[in-house]
Amino acid sequence: MSGTSRRPANHGTIANPNVEPERYEFEEHLTRAFALDRREVFRLLGGGVTVALALQSDAQAQESGRGERRGELPFEVAAWLHIDEVGTVTVYTGKVEVGQNIRTSLTQAVCEELRVPAEAIRLVMGDTGRVPYDRGTFGSRTTPIMSSHLRKVAAAARTTLLGLAADRLETDGATLRLGVGQVHHDASGRSLDFGELTDGQELLRTVLDNEAVTDPAHWTVSGTSIPKVSGNAFVTGQHVYPSDVTLPDMLHGKVLRPTAFNATLTRIDVSAAEAMAGITVVKDGDFVGVTAATPSAAEAALASIDAEWRSAPQPDNRELFDYLRAQVTKESQGDFGRSRSDAAGSLERGFDQASVIAEATYEVAYIQHVPLETRAAVAAWGENGLTVHTGTQRPFGVRTELAEAFRLSEAQVRVIMPDTGSGYGGKHTGEAAVEAARLARAVRQPVRVVWTREEEFTWAYFRPAGVIDVKAAAATDGTLTAWEFHNYNSGTSAIATPYEIANRSIHFHRTDSPLRQGSYRGLAATANVFARETAIDELAAALGIDPLQMRLRNLNDGRLRDVLVAATDAFDWTSRSRSPHRGAGIGIGTEKGGYVACCAEVEVGATGTVRILRATQAFECGAIVNPTHLRSQVEGGLVQGIGGGLFEAVHFAEGRILNPRLSDYRVPRFSDVPELETILVDRPDLPSAGAGETPIVGIAPAVGNAIFEAAGIRLRALPLVPNGLPKRI
Repeated sequence: MSGTSRRPANHGTIANPNVEPERYEFEEHLTRAFALDRREVFRLLGGGVTVALALQSDAQAQESGRGERRGELPFEVAAWLHIDEVGTVTVYTGKVEVGQNIRTSLTQAVCEELRVPAEAIRLVMGDTGRVPYDRGTFGSRTTPIMSSHLRKVAAAARTTLLGLAADRLETDGATLRLGVGQVHHDASGRSLDFGELTDGQELLRTVLDNEAVTDPAHWTVSGTSIPKVSGNAFVTGQHVYPSDVTLPDMLHGKVLRPTAFNATLTRIDVSAAEAMAGITVVKDGDFVGVTAATPSAAEAALASIDAEWRSAPQPDNRELFDYLRAQVTKESQGDFGRSRSDAAGSLERGFDQASVIAEATYEVAYIQHVPLETRAAVAAWGENGLTVHTGTQRPFGVRTELAEAFRLSEAQVRVIMPDTGSGYGGKHTGEAAVEAARLARAVRQPVRVVWTREEEFTWAYFRPAGVIDVKAAAATDGTLTAWEFHNYNSGTSAIATPYEIANRSIHFHRTDSPLRQGSYRGLAATANVFARETAIDELAAALGIDPLQMRLRNLNDGRLRDVLVAATDAFDWTSRSRSPHRGAGIGIGTEKGGYVACCAEVEVGATGTVRILRATQAFECGAIVNPTHLRSQVEGGLVQGIGGGLFEAVHFAEGRILNPRLSDYRVPRFSDVPELETILVDRPDLPSAGAGETPIVGIAPAVGNAIFEAAGIRLRALPLVPNGLPKRI
């Protein structure tokens, strides 16, 4: 069962969603930018109406690469939308499609303002040779920022078209309307196609940030569940993913990997590989790879290389959390990843006022991204430089990596990002792109490199592990009086408490990690929400207060209260039936402009097995753009959260990953998915925010709290039950 509820337009306050990236989102700045003058714009695009956006707000400036370093970059005129002589509408954006379906939602934004059907829009995404600079697709930024950009651009194009038609028809523009690729003059019955209006024109309009766009109350395309753009190509196998890209004379490449992290090569013999027909061995410093006509031939050549490595002592799972706590790094002013603090009131006074105090440590393991498509790239060198097709969430970031690796200007590098088989925050970097380019340069032919699952599970970065210390206190009536929270390593996302607590001290401590770590869906929000929501339940249990009432007593955030009430009402929290070995729990959170509440019911078996029976999740992220696709995001996040909540964890020792394949690394299966109920809370009075991250954070604490109700065992580490329920904690 699922549903959608709408809040009245006067409910709550309007605020811009917090889309500040955190350190694991690899904030990088453009090192070079090349401005296009007016003649160059039209040389590239041809005649027609081109609309460019003069970015005014801080958020928009940061998205286009100006931000903190705007004084170091030239002012660029970036063409976002073009209508050619035959009326084709082409839209350009640096955002990319990795399965979250933004190709459809961005198309809807343009359709809404230009009054054209989705079939009339051609969206060019993630091609650094054709689109405006963009930091990347991460942090749930596409909907609140890029969708807003394109709405303004399309609205400006609409105004321009109406002006052209008014001149052509010698009438007042107020008497004209747009509809299905035409401008209509109802009084005379005349209509002009977009192509007629733009034929031979070279008009460039600059759009300011305050361009008037359609109010959500009058949306006709946005807010509806239009089908996925190019959906047929995906379900029929016609879509070309990065790992499918083929170029003439293309070879296949494989790269020699160390036997352990930080291992150094001491001896190598490539003679057997060099003796194989059609094999080229490439040695470039510490880089060793092979190329061949087929993937299997390349794999055989790589396997024939005799190499010896020297490893250094490294920590393993058994000492991970003590290691993180001991490896706090020195503060550095101006570093985006610096430790952060939020303090108010007096902890001493808050603890003195309390009738109960709960103190505990919570742990979160490293986990894999497990993208459906592993890293892949096809590289080709030409007279004008390097072109790489690859799956990445940051095409311009990968362009910078390639330029630096090969001592090129960024004008000599083009990165093309086909719609990719998932990312989940794990494809910010361009390892496969650099490897393919190194091999292609050596053999002077295009080369494709596709990582194996084991390579992906070993050499890509992981979601950060973390250890969190919480000391919390509450009065007899459940009022929170003190909150002390220390996060080591996992990050700052959702670290601020949404509960009203007068006396609090919240800190993030940056540490050195024994494994390579980076961005992940939800980033540290999963860890911070798990620790916070478990601690709230621990206080409620100590006081004998219902967990729902405990939260409502301390929650003044109207939007978070709304989703909590929506979820618990649908779950039937207060009047649900109780039975032995079954329990229910709650987890709520807010991050990146999204608000989520999750209720879960579990059953604990006699042998310690835990089965999630049902989960009800309410989610709100402002005005809903596409209900069906939003529901898919919310439910997809919840299912992914089941993996990290119940059993996903990276096992490692002596610099080696011990479970680098899906046969050893458990991800959610169909049998793990409970009965799902999704409630989408629509807020047309609020700006649309992203939905890619926040829906993942509620399920783990909800399940952990449900296990406590069912079995009386409090679990404080993720994953909760990798080997079944422990007998004692």
